[in-house]
Amino acid sequence: MAKIRAAIIGYGNIGKSVLEALLSSSDFEVAGVVRRPSSTSTRPYELTGIEIVDDIEKLKNVDVAIICSPSRKVSEQAKKILALGISTIDSFDIHTGIWDLRQELDPIAKSHKAVSIISAGWDPGSDSVIRALFLAMAPKGISYTNFGPGMSMGHTVAVKAIKGVKKALSMTIPLGTSIHRRMVYVEIEDGYSFDQISQAIKNDEYFSHDETHVTLVPSVDNLLDKGHGVNLVRKGVSGSTDNQLFEFNMTINNPSLTGQILVSCARASKRLAPGAYTMIEIPLIDLLEGTKEDLIKSLV
Repeated sequence: MAKIRAAIIGYGNIGKSVLEALLSSSDFEVAGVVRRPSSTSTRPYELTGIEIVDDIEKLKNVDVAIICSPSRKVSEQAKKILALGISTIDSFDIHTGIWDLRQELDPIAKSHKAVSIISAGWDPGSDSVIRALFLAMAPKGISYTNFGPGMSMGHTVAVKAIKGVKKALSMTIPLGTSIHRRMVYVEIEDGYSFDQISQAIKNDEYFSHDETHVTLVPSVDNLLDKGHGVNLVRKGVSGSTDNQLFEFNMTINNPSLTGQILVSCARASKRLAPGAYTMIEIPLIDLLEGTKEDLIKSLV
């Protein structure tokens, strides 16, 4: 069977993890990496032998493009790529914008006979699947998602995009019952006001709904740790029986798990009808390498 040819769009922490996951999957091959024009002249060691371009149209025979760009760039990039008839996978993580993004991309994907899987990280993404399963197990009740403590990739990228920020780290601290504190550490460029940058961070949609503390530090690099985690809890009712309690925990390397899920969803894109999907709409078996018979025999 022909391997799935995947292009990586953007090559930061997530892009590097996607590359690792692709190289570890026997049913994929790397079609190339798309980077900013200013970055194409440099070649990290791990990209030796892999084509690097500044536009996906310069790559040949791409089946799926895995978008590893900040969430606020996903819509524009996905629309362009889908219009070429190439499927897209992204880890868009602005929860309040997921439905709107799905509605934007669905008609484009269908008209160009492509698939777009959105918000395919771990939250939103794999955690969404677990929350859906918990809901099926206890239709009445309350669920809580508690993140961290750990580095939030999306929040960190959002801070880095603020003018005057040189380096940044956003840590998520769980307070329980889905309430979180954001601890943001920044280095700033000369000539910029820390107070103004701090206020801009707190006003950003990523932070405006949570308690947020911004601290100026001499070195963000000395604080970096890409570890993260989540605790999902649901207490509810199965049928007419109360006090059903479910809990899921994981401790992770953030970009590595995101990269692996993106690649698993890239596999699923070859098995779906054209259109846009979130992870809770995809049969779980479509994420997995192997034949349906073997997977059912080993997992069910």
